Amino acid sequence: MQAILSDERGQTRAGRREDLRFLIGNGRYTSDVKPEGCLIARFVRSEHPHARIIGIDSRQAASLPGVRAIFTAADLEAAGVGPEPGGIAYPRADGSPAPKTDRPALASGIARYLGEPVAMVVADTAAEAEDAAEAVEVTYQPLPYVTTVASARSTTDAPRVWEPDNIGFVWRGGDMDTAERALAGAAHVTRLSCKVSRVGACPLETRAFLAWIEPDGRLGMSASHQSPHGLLNALKARGLDDDPHVRIGDVGGSFGMKGGLHGEGAAVAFAAKYLGQPVLWESSRSEAMLSDPGGREADAKIAVGLDADARIVALTGRIDLNVGAYLSGGSGGAVNNIGSMAGVYEIPVIGVEVRGVLSNTPPIAAYRGAGRPEAAYYIERILDVAAHELGLDPLELRRRNLVPPERMPFRTALTFTYDCGDFPALIERGTAEADLAHFPARRAEAERNGRLLGLGVAICIETSGGTIRGPSPDHAKVSLLSDGSLLVEPGSFSVGQGHETAFPNLVAEHFGVEPERVLHRQGDTDRLESGRGNGGSGSTSVGGPAISDACNKLITQLAAIAARQFGVAAEDIVFEAGVFRDSKSNQSLSLAEFAGGLPIGEDGTVAVAQGSFKPLAPTFPNGMHVAEIEIDPETGERWLTRYTAVEDLGRVLNSELVEGQIHGGVAQGAGQALSEELLYDADGQLLTGSFMDYAMPRADDLVGYRFATSNVPTRVNPLGVKGVGEAGTVGALCAVMNAVNDALRPLGVRHLDMPATPHRIWSAIRQAKDGSP
Repeated sequence: MQAILSDERGQTRAGRREDLRFLIGNGRYTSDVKPEGCLIARFVRSEHPHARIIGIDSRQAASLPGVRAIFTAADLEAAGVGPEPGGIAYPRADGSPAPKTDRPALASGIARYLGEPVAMVVADTAAEAEDAAEAVEVTYQPLPYVTTVASARSTTDAPRVWEPDNIGFVWRGGDMDTAERALAGAAHVTRLSCKVSRVGACPLETRAFLAWIEPDGRLGMSASHQSPHGLLNALKARGLDDDPHVRIGDVGGSFGMKGGLHGEGAAVAFAAKYLGQPVLWESSRSEAMLSDPGGREADAKIAVGLDADARIVALTGRIDLNVGAYLSGGSGGAVNNIGSMAGVYEIPVIGVEVRGVLSNTPPIAAYRGAGRPEAAYYIERILDVAAHELGLDPLELRRRNLVPPERMPFRTALTFTYDCGDFPALIERGTAEADLAHFPARRAEAERNGRLLGLGVAICIETSGGTIRGPSPDHAKVSLLSDGSLLVEPGSFSVGQGHETAFPNLVAEHFGVEPERVLHRQGDTDRLESGRGNGGSGSTSVGGPAISDACNKLITQLAAIAARQFGVAAEDIVFEAGVFRDSKSNQSLSLAEFAGGLPIGEDGTVAVAQGSFKPLAPTFPNGMHVAEIEIDPETGERWLTRYTAVEDLGRVLNSELVEGQIHGGVAQGAGQALSEELLYDADGQLLTGSFMDYAMPRADDLVGYRFATSNVPTRVNPLGVKGVGEAGTVGALCAVMNAVNDALRPLGVRHLDMPATPHRIWSAIRQAKDGSP
């Protein structure tokens, strides 16, 4: 039996039920849970970007008060703790396999990036652990290093992070040869070299791991992590326990960075088993800036060819991605989501080459968008440059090249096949919402005040719920409790998105009850056999249908019980508004009555159903973002003055949660465009080691924005939803950078790379006035 969902869903704006406990300080994060006898871990980190470890002397540190143990790589290796498997499925340029860059929990022999863990101290208190960590003496032999793509990519001169050179892999997509021939015959070709800055995720809660031994002898772990089952599998794979128990509470943000086990997590788990006591490590903010996985950094050379009618005939991209010191799952994000580079346009042929360049920096990981914002930036930025070279309005150039809705499903020339979308309607709605008709008046007003005003438009598309390697499945459990309330336990995992509101609402709609009658529990791997966790904007598009499947199975299960109790056939049972009734009599049972007559399990449930969903294809959210940036040409100061986002998200289940996701995404995209960048000096030392130097966007850097939808529901999943988590970041990075460059174009600036800091803007203006490149 299946519940019928109304077409009106998504209009709710009920407040997030989790907000109150967070606002009054009742969140339960990893470091809030300190079991009796909990010890504290601190790490000794490499002071060099690249160095041979000659020796570690911990004798003085071990004699300090409260110190329980000091561990090095040799201790973990002797206990059989394996490294994080390194490498990637893509080959090198000559076809040979990518280097196997296995990453030990603690550096063994060589430290390959500044801040890499070298030793771990465990003590009774944080202060004692910190004192002991400072007393550990490590002797290094510094080695030559490289920290940027430009310095690392030479195959002959650059210091090598791994043998045989720093080009870890090469991925080729589309048809580069055909694309190059099409460019050669094009009426107009625009070429652009651009950089995408290296940024940090900077979640509110830093990384943390807590490990303990369960009463049955199993390893238990909690962590600030985005995937409980992913963490469980990593613990097993690293040889730390055959059957660990992962139990995660609230998580204060992740943005893709808190996946995997990380070296610190493996070391903490080992220490708990070795010492037989709980061990907790929580990163300080300075540690986080130094050693957290980075994201995004790339150098790109993009070319687009157009015919005499300004229709795109070919697009090419050669992209060098800074993957950091170790190849890992995070290294593939730029490849998995490179399809966004095709945009919403009919492009006959595309050729792309992505090279993964190893450097002496922390390994990269997914960061909100995981390759999507960069890929969208390449096409959206070069279209603006091409439009100005042709004397066309940038929006008009885009209109001429849109995929029409009647071409759906549309197979692009680069990995993706769009199932649905109406891009012309999206542009019309975006143009109206952004009030583009009155932009010339706003620009004239700015000029009268001695300011420059730029307009940036971006029309972006992204994959959700899966990658070019195929969508991942999800699981869920829905239970009827003894008091007639319901419990949903999703396999997807909230790190701040509002699942505690969205998923009970979805269950409530299936059962026809108030959302308050549905409880939400997440993060316990003993209660659910598998779960995809959080990532790829798939919680609603994949996790939602898994919950729906569990709901429908539970309704069918209960309907069969009702039929037996009523002495009728199952097909005679009707379920609506939380009541099962016999369609041919007045017999009925509410959920509460049902629960009262069934045996109660140990966990308080009386009936349980497991659901799952594996989509046949990913979904493709898309949107139009419009930014206006005002610049003071004398100082380079810039202000975001207007922002509009119009999104096609398929069906919207909760508009308030969706707006929150877009708002947060826009802030992160604008932050990278305007101010954020992780920088190293000539000695390989981190210049942006705190929020004094790493410029996170503040509230007064942003602006109230307009948000609207132009939705076309997908048929890829039964809910019709497409996903929203990355959409704001994808659009904002492109729109804001286009707006900055549009403001500077009248002064002779062709292209300015991110971040558009006041100094960088001021320098570009001076160079343009002086006629220098």
